[in-house]
Amino acid sequence: MNLSIVIPVFNEEKTLLEILNRINILKKHCNLEIIVVDDGSKDKSKDILQNNTELYSKSIYLENNFGKGKAVIEGIKKCSFDYILVQDADLEYDPKDIIMFIDETKKHNYDLIMGSRFIGNKRTVLHFWHMLGNKLITLLFNFLNNTTFSDIYCCYCMFKKNLIDVNKLKCNGWGQQAEILTHIINKKTKLFEIGINYHGR
Repeated sequence: MNLSIVIPVFNEEKTLLEILNRINILKKHCNLEIIVVDDGSKDKSKDILQNNTELYSKSIYLENNFGKGKAVIEGIKKCSFDYILVQDADLEYDPKDIIMFIDETKKHNYDLIMGSRFIGNKRTVLHFWHMLGNKLITLLFNFLNNTTFSDIYCCYCMFKKNLIDVNKLKCNGWGQQAEILTHIINKKTKLFEIGINYHGR
């Protein structure tokens, strides 16, 4: 299996090196391409990347902070493998969970696998209003798209590259994940959901 992982980075000097090392463990399970996009960081994130080039395949440096969505778009443009997954540069999500995504895709050739913090084994207790907002947005998304996802804003979403046209993605903010999901779901694709562990900051 060929997997491109896009890592948007903004001021993550404390966790960046560790997350890169954790992701590289996935090379035992698939052909891996790691694309790091620095979204105008003001700390030492850029220096860390430039001093550890062996830990990733490609790097992009944006002059200003445009938002996670913009960083993801620029990263997707550089992806050359069949599947794409976005990994935040903090340690809220554990790359070991990605092994489940890889194994399920190898067995069943899913077009998209969505992670969920709400059906996993372990997670940080969320603020009530944050969780309520997520539930309401997810409910609305499911109603409009005839789906039954439990957490559309879980970071982990792995999908086939050929199901999206990156040039049609418009959102530069956090709403972009729903945009990507909508593009893929409208193609009547084979979908799956996996519970993941979550350690919120």
